[in-house]
Amino acid sequence: MKNYDAQHIRNIALLGHAGSGKTTLAESMLFESGEINRRGSVEEHSTVSDYHEIEQDRVSSVFGTTMFAEWRDYKINIIDTPGYVDYVGEVIGALKVVDSGIMVLSSNHGVEVGTETIWKYTKQFKTPTIFVINKVDHEQSNFWRTVEQAKDRFGREVTVVQYPVNEGLGFNTIIDVLKMTAYVFPPTGGKPEKKPIPDTEVERAKRLHNELIEIVAENDETLMDHYLNKGELDEEEMRHGLTTTIINRQIFPVFCISAKNDMGTGRLMSFIDVVIPAPVEMPPVETLGGEFLKADPAGKACLFVYKATSEANVGDMSFFRVYSGTIHHGQDLINEQTGITERLGQLFVVNGKKRHEVTEITAGDIGAVVKLKNTHVNNTLHDKGFNLVLPPIEFPPTKIRTAVVSNRKGDEDKLGLALHQLHEEDPTLIVEHSQELKQLIIHGQGEMHLQSAKWKLEHRFKLDVSYQPARIPYRETIRKNTDAQYRHKKQSGGAGQFAEVHMRVEPYYDGIADPPGLTVRGKDTYELPWGGKLVFYNCIVGGVIDQRFLPAILKGVMEKMAEGPITGSYVRDVRVSVFDGKMHPVDSNEAAFKTAGRMAFKDAFIKADPLLLEPIYNVEIIMPEEQVGEIMSDLPVRRGEIMGVDADGHYQILKCRMPLAELDHYATVLRSLTQGRANYSAEFAEFVQVPSNLQQKLHNEYVQQQTEEE
Repeated sequence: MKNYDAQHIRNIALLGHAGSGKTTLAESMLFESGEINRRGSVEEHSTVSDYHEIEQDRVSSVFGTTMFAEWRDYKINIIDTPGYVDYVGEVIGALKVVDSGIMVLSSNHGVEVGTETIWKYTKQFKTPTIFVINKVDHEQSNFWRTVEQAKDRFGREVTVVQYPVNEGLGFNTIIDVLKMTAYVFPPTGGKPEKKPIPDTEVERAKRLHNELIEIVAENDETLMDHYLNKGELDEEEMRHGLTTTIINRQIFPVFCISAKNDMGTGRLMSFIDVVIPAPVEMPPVETLGGEFLKADPAGKACLFVYKATSEANVGDMSFFRVYSGTIHHGQDLINEQTGITERLGQLFVVNGKKRHEVTEITAGDIGAVVKLKNTHVNNTLHDKGFNLVLPPIEFPPTKIRTAVVSNRKGDEDKLGLALHQLHEEDPTLIVEHSQELKQLIIHGQGEMHLQSAKWKLEHRFKLDVSYQPARIPYRETIRKNTDAQYRHKKQSGGAGQFAEVHMRVEPYYDGIADPPGLTVRGKDTYELPWGGKLVFYNCIVGGVIDQRFLPAILKGVMEKMAEGPITGSYVRDVRVSVFDGKMHPVDSNEAAFKTAGRMAFKDAFIKADPLLLEPIYNVEIIMPEEQVGEIMSDLPVRRGEIMGVDADGHYQILKCRMPLAELDHYATVLRSLTQGRANYSAEFAEFVQVPSNLQQKLHNEYVQQQTEEE
């Protein structure tokens, strides 16, 4: 295929709520450009974009799919992104490497929650964005309501460039107020006929035309002077002015289309070619070292890997954008994160599952390479002799977790490898081998995200798996002082075992005085890996226990602290003072004192008014104002503590504290309560006391489990 320079490349992401028509729009764009000779449909599982089995099974996008369309001497790279927030990692990855976003709105539904969520990321990335209002041929289409919603939610910079004359089932005409032309489409869509604007629409079209010119001119003094002098801007001035204001997010142009019937797609693509910024028009990307990279094909070769895939019929692939220089098949590049030299294999540009081999890819373009062995998502590759690192994609924290188990014995290793592969392809899916909870836990963005992972494990990797509730990482401690003793005596014909340990166990806090009534001969403080402290005192008098056995006693205590008596959870913040005991000149050894230390600590802990602690999280819930009451009334049911409410534009931010035990599936609850319009973030705060009735319930369950396992 033809090589394109950075001036003739456009990189766009199709964004928007699920069902807004992004995949159908991509199909129309490929058809208009001649990349395909027949438009497929999502319902018939025949689109270029949603080609994965899971997407066809669920009739919605799960992956960000890379495509391209060659259109009038330009190459438009297109990434079709999912609309559900569960797959937000695909959206963020796309926004990292594109230069502009096409936000698709459904004219019959208006601005939906997915749009609002994605908009926050376009602001974060400062992505130039245009709005495309789709489905203006729907019987319940309401274009102007959708425009007003967009202005209300995203700012007055939302500016109409096109509008439908006769939206609804009879739709066939678009008024373009930039070109001041009416486009009339045949019933089957495709190429329209250009006609004068109908008399009934002239006044409205002129008003919108002037509004468009004014917003372009007011952001450029030179253009404003020309506008004031001439009362108009010529085509080149408008093109330049629009590009500049779009880059600076001073305008968000609005177009209208029927993607399903291919009405308006060609005009949209022409606008993308001529007005949407090219890679060379965007601000140069800054490396972590403070160096600026321009989209210069003669510059230092530097690429960034934003996505990885592995498919049965395609193989392992790394998707990347070239930010500087030109890369070739067989070229050696340094992976800055690993220091390993990678040799580039076959280079491709891709349209869905179809790969087109190329010999080189230049700055500003997006491509793929056969999977690099030691390169992962977020890695930077560059020419030797330089030190270039591009800022990594920052993925959002996970919101939901579950334990996963294999239903077939012997498949545990296969399950671990499969989950590792899924994380490689989707960094928002976190895999945790929890030694503390003795579970394999996966963390995701929502219930749908976890269910998609299960689908892949079962269908792609042929594993039989189940999900189980993830255990809670409780902590155990005590509230009062107590003494205990334990004698370990074992005789089995040969050398026996004997050890007796007397110890005092107390709650520990910073600044606590030495234990009263005991002679302190030594003190050690241990910062526990799971949080909190253990302070260990040697208070032995008269040599009743030899010094060499104290480490064994400490080891026995630590063993029991790793599996507390209440629920088997980690113990924290205790002080142990060993003050008396006995030993035998022949039968005493380290193993005996370790056992005696462990059992003495267990007995003392149970008598010291044990306390179970649970992890509490600070939670911020972002929601529309009208839903505050419903969410607040639901929180007490989940043991949530409301801390306050703040305003943020059209939204309210409710701050609260919630136990992890209630938070684990709160994403699903919140989506149900608000029809998906609310979102939340959570951060660990502290461990606090579990209610006494719940502590007793959890202890009983633990005892029963221990009995069943014996």
